[in-house]
Amino acid sequence: MNFTVPSFLGKVETDNMKTLIKNACSTSHLLDKGGEQFLTINVLVEGRTISKISEAAITDSVDNIIDAQGLFLSPGLVDPQVHFREPGMEYKEDIESGSKAAVKGGFTSVISMPNTSPTADNPDVVKFMADRSNEVGICKVYPTGSLSFGLAGQALTDFVALKAAGAVAITDDGKGVQQGELFEQALISAKSVDLPVLDHSEDESLSNGGAIHKGDISEKHGVKGIDSRSESAHVERGCEMSEKTGAHYHVLHISTKASIDAVKAAKQKGINVTAEVSPHHLLLCDEDIPIKEDGSLNANWKMNPPLRSKADKLACQKALLDGTIDAIATDHAPHSPDEKAQHIESAPFGIIGLETAFPLIYTNFVKTNKMSLDTCIDLMSRKAGALFSIDCGRITEGAVADLCLFDLETEFTVTEAFFASKSKNSPFVNEKLYGQTRLTMVEGNIVFKG
Repeated sequence: MNFTVPSFLGKVETDNMKTLIKNACSTSHLLDKGGEQFLTINVLVEGRTISKISEAAITDSVDNIIDAQGLFLSPGLVDPQVHFREPGMEYKEDIESGSKAAVKGGFTSVISMPNTSPTADNPDVVKFMADRSNEVGICKVYPTGSLSFGLAGQALTDFVALKAAGAVAITDDGKGVQQGELFEQALISAKSVDLPVLDHSEDESLSNGGAIHKGDISEKHGVKGIDSRSESAHVERGCEMSEKTGAHYHVLHISTKASIDAVKAAKQKGINVTAEVSPHHLLLCDEDIPIKEDGSLNANWKMNPPLRSKADKLACQKALLDGTIDAIATDHAPHSPDEKAQHIESAPFGIIGLETAFPLIYTNFVKTNKMSLDTCIDLMSRKAGALFSIDCGRITEGAVADLCLFDLETEFTVTEAFFASKSKNSPFVNEKLYGQTRLTMVEGNIVFKG
């Protein structure tokens, strides 16, 4: 199957459509058959669902045939943390362009953060985000509702109303909740409506307006640093409060060894704590930030939490491989080129990540035999979805047809032209990777071919 020009298709009527995916490679694990054998399979999709899976040829009359020879068939991926900027900051990204970036990366579902303008601190904004996703019809965008009004950390929002409008989690992502009492009350309230609390763990008295990790690199370049304790202090607080309240506490974009140690200890005690890690914290550290021609540091390597020390990076890798980490999240955070061209202390935090996440993890962990392909896909599908009670991550008869085809054999180079996002702020431009998405299907609808 060769598509030379990437194309995106919106929602079409698929109720009576039959699509056959033939000659695809997958694993017995992802087919829910047990074991880790690679199998060549044929999959019949009728309407929104998978109706038949067979190693033998499927001879039913169909409307579309996709010959997936040489490609790997995976369940659609789930990203626990994206910033699609709509409403209010559509010049950076909007739900349509963000959804295109998602499906180009093999993601069929994403969890969108509430730091929009206006903030998703009321049912109207949450409902708008859900409705807009349905209108666009490219991937499934699950909105979150903010923990506090305006992300100000002063007064709790109405969690009941936010959930009724479609919110799948509560978070002030982009801002750490500074008041411990308010955060504890949020956990209590979220538990009462059966929603997880996603924590951007940042004690601002310790991060103190810094731009990069506080260490040798920040000192060398005279850039104000962010103390790693600013994250771990709040993670430790969250774990303690989760134990006290019984609420589901989820650590967003974990980045330090001390934070990982706190999560591991909480899990060993049976506390309802989960954590995600981002590809950039697994693969980069502050030593990797390049210097521009003017001698300043490149702000495309600036995110929050920042790239930490090499020791922290290695701790994140170890946590990924030993099972401490529950999911991989991109923290896709688009900004305009002008914004990221500023001095690193003035530029906004954040990088894009949807299109490169699976190739980065596949190339650096699966292809190097550090992790199995099944584990990689579980972390990016079933386990990620489970954080939000989304049933996904398996290719089985009767399941919703959220699927993607990856090319695991052909090397490609990441360029700025590669991105479907409106923004290009990635530290992985010029990387040579494997695992490019060739097709993405959402509820039986082919939304991307590349």
